[in-house]
Amino acid sequence: MATMNISLPAGLKEYVESRVADGDFSTVSDFMRDVLRREQQKHLAYIAYSKTSIKEGLESGICEESIDDVFASVLTKPL
Repeated sequence: MATMNISLPAGLKEYVESRVADGDFSTVSDFMRDVLRREQQKHLAYIAYSKTSIKEGLESGICEESIDDVFASVLTKPL
């Protein structure tokens, strides 16, 4: 496994150490791996959502309405 050193402000360092001390994680490395995995999953989900949205937009065709009409119809819809 590769090694990486990071610098943290005192407050974050104390937080990470408290999570380990509370037994939530066995080591600081376990905590950091969990945080990074969650970030990676969130990023991949965002990329997948973006690609799907772009595909749907491209497949939806060209709108014949003017931009003013589009905004007017959106702004008058109830929330």
